[in-house]
Formats: sequence, C-alpha cells, structure tokens
Amino acid sequence: MNTTERVQEQLGERRGTGRQSAALWLIIGIVFIAMNMRAPLTSVGPLSELIRTDLGLTGVWAGMITTLPLLAFALLSPFVPRLGGRYGIEPLMLIAVLFLFLGVMIRSVSGTAALFAGTAILGLAIAVCNVLLPGLIKRDFPDRLGVMTGVYSIAMNLCGAIASGISVPLAVKAGLGWKGALGIWGILGFIALLAWLPQIRSRRAVASVSHSKERRVNVWRSPLAWQITLFMGIQSMLFYVLIAWLPDMLRLQGVSSDQSGWLLSIMQLAVLPLTFIIPVIAGRMANQRILVATTTVLLLAGTLGLLLGSSHLLIVWIILLGMGIGFAFSLAMMFFGLRTRTSRQAAELSGMAQSVGYLLAAAGPALFGYLHDATGSWNAPLIILVASSILLGVVGLGAARNRYVE
Repeated sequence: MNTTERVQEQLGERRGTGRQSAALWLIIGIVFIAMNMRAPLTSVGPLSELIRTDLGLTGVWAGMITTLPLLAFALLSPFVPRLGGRYGIEPLMLIAVLFLFLGVMIRSVSGTAALFAGTAILGLAIAVCNVLLPGLIKRDFPDRLGVMTGVYSIAMNLCGAIASGISVPLAVKAGLGWKGALGIWGILGFIALLAWLPQIRSRRAVASVSHSKERRVNVWRSPLAWQITLFMGIQSMLFYVLIAWLPDMLRLQGVSSDQSGWLLSIMQLAVLPLTFIIPVIAGRMANQRILVATTTVLLLAGTLGLLLGSSHLLIVWIILLGMGIGFAFSLAMMFFGLRTRTSRQAAELSGMAQSVGYLLAAAGPALFGYLHDATGSWNAPLIILVASSILLGVVGLGAARNRYVE
C-alpha cells in the first residue's frame, strides 16, 4: 500500500468515527429532548390542589393549566413543518428547547399570570418538538425507525410517569412547594439545551429540509392521512380522558383515593414497555393490521371490564387499558414515518395529526365530565369509550395498510 492509499484509508476511518460520534450525540440529544416533552405537563396534575389553594383558583381555571398546553399543541402543530423547512430542524429544535426551559422557569416564579404565561410558552415549545422529532428520525435513522421511535417514546413516557409520582413528595416532604416542584424540571430542560448544541454546528438539516426538488404532497387531502389523524386523535382522547377521570370512576366503585391513584400509576407503567417494543415490531412488518386489532381488543376488554366486569378484577382492567394505550400511542408515532416517503412529509403528517389529535384530547375530558354531571353516572362516558375503541380499530386498519400518503 503506497502513501496516498494509506492517507485515504486513514481519512475514511476518521470520517467513519466522526459519523458514529455525530450519531451518538444526536441520539443523546433526542433522548434528553424527549424527557422534557411530558414531565413539565404530568407534574402539574398531582399539584393542582396546592396550586388552587395558594392562588385561589376556581376549578375551571385550575383545569386550564392542563388544557392550555393541549390547545397550544393543536394551534401551532400545522405550522411547524413550514418553519422547519425554512429555518432547519436543528436550529428550530434548539429555539424550542430554550423556550421550554424559559416557560418552566416563568410559571414557577410567582402569581397566576406567570403560571399561565409560562404554561402557554412551554406548550408551544413542546408542540414544535412533537412535530419535528418524527421527521428528524425519519431523515437520520431511516433503517432504525422502530428502534429510535421506541427510544424517544419510552424516554418521554418514563420521565412523564416519574414526574407524576415525585411532584407531591418534592413539594411537601422536600419543602419545595408547588413552585419549586414545577421549577425543578427546568434543570432537565437546561441539560437538553446543552445536549442539543452539537447539532447546530453541522447544520445538516438546512440543506436536507429545503427539498426544492421534492414532489410536494398535500396531506390534508389524503384519505390515508386522515385515517392516521383520526387514529392519533382518538388514542389521545382516550389517554387524557382516563388520566383525568379514571380515579373518579374508580372511587364510585368503592376504591379509596389512595388506591385509585396507585391504579392510575399502574396503568401508566403498563404503557412503558410497549412504547419501546411495539415500534420495533411494527417497523419490521409489511402492515400493522394485527397490531391494530390487538390494540382494539385490549381497549375493549379494559373499558367493558370497567363498565360490566367484576370490581375484584379492577387491576386486570387497568392493566389491559394501559397495554391498549401503549399499543395505540406507539402505532400512532410509527405511522408518521411508515406511511411517508420523506422527512418533510413525515413532519407535515405529524403536524396535521397532532393538531386534530390534541383538539380532541383537549375537548375529551371536559365532554366526559359534562356527560357525567348530566347523567349522574359514568356509564354513558364508558359506553362512549367502548364506541371510541371500536372506531379506533376501524380507522387503524386503514392506516395500517402498506401504503404511502399521496
């Protein structure tokens, strides 16, 4: 081997090492951003009573603390793909994480105005990350779509579950109060900001997301895109309705407040392993119809169990619901990449689906609460959950076909 060949070989090895290092930093950045996408939201619910008492909020305004980010998701999501195409995914993600950090800090300062302003800011920031992450994974990990979707899904859901569990101990036992218990998540946001900085140096996304020669697809006119959007919306509604009202449903069956809280935690824990396993399995299948069918069966079994089943088997119904939600969420995230040809299309489909989906999610808890008040029972809301599970299966079978959005 002559000198020129040796130099070329060494350069090739360095490029390979550089690409591996860049991929590792990208994965680290994705994981830390994902860890911030639910924790600032799920940490609020357990602290709602402390917040209401301190600020003198009515029940409606206290509910708006949870609803406001969902409305922010719905309103901003359709516009995020265009912003990503213009400014690049990496720079826009950095700005989003910065505003997420600022939002967490602002809402923890003092007073009602700061609470709602900070909540709105972090909601808009998370909306950007929600939409862009599927497109980013589609672009940089096309052969590892299932694994990477599983990685960021489990990071998001695990951190969200932890935040729900430790908020009250941080506020009460650690003496931080509700402001400190919410503000502590700013540390995680700051770490995510630092972890994402290496992506800005390369600016790879600026060229790759412009897509000047790419054939544009109007996802809003695609029947397949609407099937995926409805699948995303229904599963979001099911999740947030259960998060909001499952403890009340259980209390009417004679379950204590402490036990109902534990059962809600068990439901969320049942979601976690599936958010990693299902994307990996789905990514290896030509179509995902059997997974959609399994999702429907699990959700139907859980909801019918709550409606008609024995109260002695409550933990079984709760675990089945958690597994069904895990299946549904994972499939919704995978459809963005599996049913599109490019990262731009994946981002546009994600923006459409999450816009409609979070509108349903925001309206769901209020609608179900109204039905309960009007009927004095949870039977009518549970019957609607049964019907929603069936509808989820119908649109899911269409979304699971091996086709692309055209």
